[in-house]
Amino acid sequence: MLGILLETMHGLKIRMYLDVSNETRRLMWTLAHAHGGLLGLIHLIFGLCLRIVPEIGSGHLRMISASLIMASVLLPGGFFLGGIVVYGGDPSLGILAVPIGGALLVVAIYNIARSSATIETTTSASGKSSRSGRRDRS
Repeated sequence: MLGILLETMHGLKIRMYLDVSNETRRLMWTLAHAHGGLLGLIHLIFGLCLRIVPEIGSGHLRMISASLIMASVLLPGGFFLGGIVVYGGDPSLGILAVPIGGALLVVAIYNIARSSATIETTTSASGKSSRSGRRDRS
């Protein structure tokens, strides 16, 4: 919804958003829009991966999910809050949420990668592949 609001402000040439003196605000809000969209794609990809390989996050699924959700709130939210009030070209204190959101995103990606590596190690150690039981029907 905020992305639509930004596009509307751009289309209507609202000075609060497009004025040269508000360059920091425009940058912060553009970064918020971009990070929000990309984190939405990460959620979709992770959800699709869980449908294909449900074992991916088996041990840490709650932590991965919570980290992704919090990163999706803090990362774009920090950029957005940082752009609401600008002090002489510097964003406001809301920008402090960005590194916390970034750290939570790193935690989620690390745990996804670690659980994926565990699945690969377990599959190759047992000598079976998850696809070996399926027959090619072509």
